Amino acid sequence: MDEKRFALLIDADNISQKYLKYILNEMSKYGVVTYKRIYGDWTRNDNSSWKPLLLENSITPIQQYSYTIGKNATDSAMIIDAMDILYTGHVNGFCLASSDSDFTKLASRLRESGMTVIGMGEDKTPKAFRVACDRFTCLEILLDPDLTDKSDHTSRNSAAKGKGIKTNKNEKPAEHNELNGSIHSESSDISESIIDRRTIETVIVGIITENVNDGRTTGLGEIGSTLVKMYPEFDVRNYGYSLLSKLLEEFPSLRTKKTGSTVTVELRENGDNRKKIEETAVSIVKNKGDAGMLLGDLSNKLHLQYKEFNVRDYGYSSFSKYVQSIQDIEVLEDKTKEKMVRYVARTESV
Repeated sequence: MDEKRFALLIDADNISQKYLKYILNEMSKYGVVTYKRIYGDWTRNDNSSWKPLLLENSITPIQQYSYTIGKNATDSAMIIDAMDILYTGHVNGFCLASSDSDFTKLASRLRESGMTVIGMGEDKTPKAFRVACDRFTCLEILLDPDLTDKSDHTSRNSAAKGKGIKTNKNEKPAEHNELNGSIHSESSDISESIIDRRTIETVIVGIITENVNDGRTTGLGEIGSTLVKMYPEFDVRNYGYSLLSKLLEEFPSLRTKKTGSTVTVELRENGDNRKKIEETAVSIVKNKGDAGMLLGDLSNKLHLQYKEFNVRDYGYSSFSKYVQSIQDIEVLEDKTKEKMVRYVARTESV
């Protein structure tokens, strides 16, 4: 089968020349780049260093004068060319190399026409442009393969301070979501390029659970493609790995299994940990006596003690369903229709 053909359009106003070879190498994974164009005001002295790179890589510079100071004049030229190339029917997709959110609508329009859109930009690229692409790659991870784990909240704050970016000290407290049995926090958008590990694990557990219900196994390829569809900016290199399977080995609820050349992903049975959680739940509810306690209060207490606890890891869609499976605890409603839990002494048959 023929390789896909791509048009590579680079915004010189927002992309440094140091990324060029990495962009070309990355695009070789997707197909053949048949159009290679870069847009900028080439009369400016600070763009003169691009010349040898453009000659070496056969990239066509498109002149766009800066008619107004402070305005990005390359945007319109890039957008017009993209639409012209689209209507030729000679390509299967586009790579838009820019950190500018002004290309968000262009990415969406190209996808509406059936084009595959690869976005590439620096970590500062707005979320809107990232999710408008089929796949978005953060250029910093291409430049530096020895990245530290940027998913760590502390590391992100340190990096933000180093760049002079203010961090939000007044983050909202964590709130419990009864649907998935997990705690989440509504904080400021610190780094859009990194999807936190817990979110990834929860998504994968959901994929596997759904497949198990349908009597199907879950392949590593399905996991990877689903994550990219949900989060176009997802890239295992953000977490210090070159293989998705290596990243999955970190998650306590997952395990990979290789049979020949096929790699499948399964849920790891964690009976001992579940037993401890259930014993703790029974103890908490029992200590409340006949009055019982609110289901939400029990959830909060368990999450405080077991930080990584998530009912989806055990195949349940909600915390209440999980609690109903615990022997010696019953779930009921009070007069105000709020869900309560109460200890029920085990009756032994004579």
